Amino acid sequence: MPDDGGVDVTEALHRLGGVSSRKALVAATSRPEVDAAIRSGTVIRLRRGHYGPPGLARSTVAAERVGGVCSHLTAALQWEWPVARLPETPVVTVPRWRRLTPERREGIDVRWANLAPTEVYRDSITDPVRTALDCAATLPFAEALAVLDSALRSGMVSRTELLEAAATAPTRHRSRLQRRISAADGRAANPFESAIRAVALEVPGLEVTPQAPVRGVGRPDLLDRRLGVVIECDSFGFHAERADLRRDCERYNAFGLRGLVVIRFTWEHAMFQPDYVREVLTDMVACRRAELLALAGAMAGIDA
Repeated sequence: MPDDGGVDVTEALHRLGGVSSRKALVAATSRPEVDAAIRSGTVIRLRRGHYGPPGLARSTVAAERVGGVCSHLTAALQWEWPVARLPETPVVTVPRWRRLTPERREGIDVRWANLAPTEVYRDSITDPVRTALDCAATLPFAEALAVLDSALRSGMVSRTELLEAAATAPTRHRSRLQRRISAADGRAANPFESAIRAVALEVPGLEVTPQAPVRGVGRPDLLDRRLGVVIECDSFGFHAERADLRRDCERYNAFGLRGLVVIRFTWEHAMFQPDYVREVLTDMVACRRAELLALAGAMAGIDA
C-alpha cells in the first residue's frame, strides 16, 4: 500500500475502470508502485503503455474450457473500455444447445445465446456492437451507461450502429436498449462521471451535459446551463500534489464567480452512495429553481 494513505495499484486500476494507460496509473499512485505491480503480475500489459487486471489473461482460457466466447463486461474490458464495476468472474457466452456440468462451469459466469458469426471476433470475443448491447441489456443503468459511454468514446461503435442493432433485439430488451443508447454520450471522461450522470438523468428538472465548455474556465464534468449548475467528479488521484489542489480551488472559484453553483462528488459516492447523490441533486434543483424564480421576480420589479 502507498505510505501516504492513498490507494494501491490494484485499487487505482479498479477506480480507473479496470483498464488504464501507464500515465494514469502513475498519476494515481507512483512510478515505483506501478513498476512493482507489473513485475508481480498484479496488473498485466494489454499493449504498449496500457494495462488491465490479471483476470483478463485467464478469461480466454475460461472461454475455451466451456467452448464459448468472452462477452459482456469481460469483452468490454478486452476491448479496453473502462467499466464502472469489474466482473467477479469471467463472463462467457456459449451456444444455447451446449450442456455444461457444474464442475466445468466453476469460476465462470456462463450466459447462453446463439451468436451469429458476425457477432464474434476471431472466435474468442463478442464484437464491439454485440458487447455494448449485451452490457446495456443486462447491467444496472449506471453500469450500462458507463460501458456505452466508453464504447462511443472509443470510436469502435457509433450511436447509429447501436440503435440499428437494438431495433432487431428481442422485444423484451428493445425499449430498454433504445433508451440507454439514447442516453449514452461519448464525451463522458470516465465511468465515474458516467455513474454520476446516470443518477442525474433520473432527477426531475436536471439536464446535464458532460464536458460542456464554460468560457474562460474549461470543461466541467457535468453542466446544466439552464440552472447554472456544475457537477464535479473529484477523482482520488487528482490531489496528489499541492499544485493540483490549488488548481482545482482556482477552477471552482472561477465557476462561482460566473454565478455557477458547484456540486462535488467522490468515487465512493458514485459507487456506494447513489441515494446520497440523488438526494443532493434533487435538493439542489429545488434550491436553484427557487433562487432563479426570486431573481426573475426581482428583475421584473426593477423593469416595472
